[in-house]
Amino acid sequence: MITKGQKINDRYEIIRSIGEGGMANVYLGYDTILDRNVAIKILRGDLSSDEKFVRRFQREALSASSLAHPNIVEMYDVGEDDGIYYIVMEYVEGKTLKQLLKKRGSLTLSEAIDIMLQLTDGMAHAHDSYIIHRDLKPQNIMIKDDGQIKITDFGIAMALNATQLTQTNSVMGSVHYLPPEQASGKGSTIKSDIYSMGIIFYELLTGSLPFKGDNAVEIALKHMRDPLPSVRDDNPAIPQSIENIILKATAKNPKNRYDDARSMHEDLLTALDDDRINEPPYKYPYPEHENDSTKNLKKIEDLEKDNDDEEEPIATKIEDKGDKKRKIIIIVLAVVFSLLVLGIITVAFIIPAVTASEPVTVPDCEGLTVNRCEKTLQDAGLEVRTKIEEVSSSEIKKGRVVRTDPAKGRSVKEGTKVTIYQSTGEETFEIEDYTGQNYIEVQTILETQYGLDVSVEKRDVDASEREYDEQEIIGQSLAAGSEVKEGDSIILYIPNIVDTFPNMAAEGWSLADAEAFCDKYGLTIQVEYQETTAYEEGKIITQSRAAGSPIVKGQTFTVTIAQKPKEEEQPSTPSTSDDEDEDSETTTQTPSTDTE
Repeated sequence: MITKGQKINDRYEIIRSIGEGGMANVYLGYDTILDRNVAIKILRGDLSSDEKFVRRFQREALSASSLAHPNIVEMYDVGEDDGIYYIVMEYVEGKTLKQLLKKRGSLTLSEAIDIMLQLTDGMAHAHDSYIIHRDLKPQNIMIKDDGQIKITDFGIAMALNATQLTQTNSVMGSVHYLPPEQASGKGSTIKSDIYSMGIIFYELLTGSLPFKGDNAVEIALKHMRDPLPSVRDDNPAIPQSIENIILKATAKNPKNRYDDARSMHEDLLTALDDDRINEPPYKYPYPEHENDSTKNLKKIEDLEKDNDDEEEPIATKIEDKGDKKRKIIIIVLAVVFSLLVLGIITVAFIIPAVTASEPVTVPDCEGLTVNRCEKTLQDAGLEVRTKIEEVSSSEIKKGRVVRTDPAKGRSVKEGTKVTIYQSTGEETFEIEDYTGQNYIEVQTILETQYGLDVSVEKRDVDASEREYDEQEIIGQSLAAGSEVKEGDSIILYIPNIVDTFPNMAAEGWSLADAEAFCDKYGLTIQVEYQETTAYEEGKIITQSRAAGSPIVKGQTFTVTIAQKPKEEEQPSTPSTSDDEDEDSETTTQTPSTDTE
């Protein structure tokens, strides 16, 4: 069990889960040595215990790590830590092409061509290095917000090859893009990737897959024998030159496909030229079905076996050594054949006729209690299986019967065993705490996997508090642990980053600082001066907008600047008059005293 904060190989710290697949779980991690975010794929299930697969996975992943192209996710590291097999690669902000298609449906022609040009360019680089992907599909193609694509899962795809088709939870995703030669058990070539790219191009333009079915074998058979539906039938505005590219890429016979991905890339570059838009439909130079390839279709469960393991019936000749011996053999064969025919007739017709009983119609148990349903079935002459299956239902009350298998109204033999399906009520799941996660990823998961109605709203945040990511979830309308069901609504709150006024006086701003600030935010500045000795001359004393209040472009902003007080005139000292001098002199003289 991988947990948040866990370190892989004492280097890669797990931040959170960002995806799950049939082969591996994907985590956002942090490389503590190189100080960067990375994507970590960790093998799951029986693949980690399959030594043969693990060795091949490590070898192929290391081989793919040599690829360096802007449209291919870069692989950094491959290794094992205490039984955990992992691959470390470039972390790509964005969504898979499959998620985009689920949200948008079909893409515009220009968008589809742009994606295909990047895809063929990246695959041409891989093919130049003799590396075949073998599992190209929209789930393995990331698309960033700026429209750049990144092809992923090279190492896993190559290591899996045929083994991937034995994984029940991934085969349906892969078989929709499976070339006929792989479906029939033959090896993969560069042209196998080209076929998959043609199917992807079809899906980008139409929003749907060309071949569908109830199981992987049915879809694989359609890839091998059914003609590809026309994209122009779905959208007549698509030029014939574009349909020709799809027809050529998805030819059943590899001889009719592009020789390599670069040829397909070059064809895409000129597809919308005036002299090509209305070109005639592409005609295959070689027969599409050189032989009945359906005879070679293997069961999906046996695709991992080598072709050498299959043996074709060998015709043998029996040379007669005499008429007598020939007659004996013919007689023996005739007797054996007669006995076989008699046995077949007995098993197929006589025994059933003797043992046949009147058919029983399965009664309707919908909405009944389990006990009442069991009695109803038994009264009708049917047996009830011991295990009661549980299914969710928004219509049938919890604890009541939703349906039976065989279904109501079916005619079955007396004594047939019937399975009862009991309602668990409406299916619910718990909301998690999505704070700090990317709202696009969370919204996609909640909408596509759980059917919630997700809306996104902005909340004002102060940019001075901390640095916010514009796509970061800062709150949600439903608390973690809340139970919801399909169709319920939830609001995800993302930051509306608001710039606020600083405290200019406390921070010692000058007039020049304030003028630069107003220029930056489109404010009109007014300046006042105040004589004071409490502040340094030229510094801001007060401001008209309070610190922390939001900045609105066009506002008038007044600042008061400290000014040194003017010097006061000192009063002059009065001069001494002559009279005062005389008086002084008089008072200081001592009159003479007559001694006599």
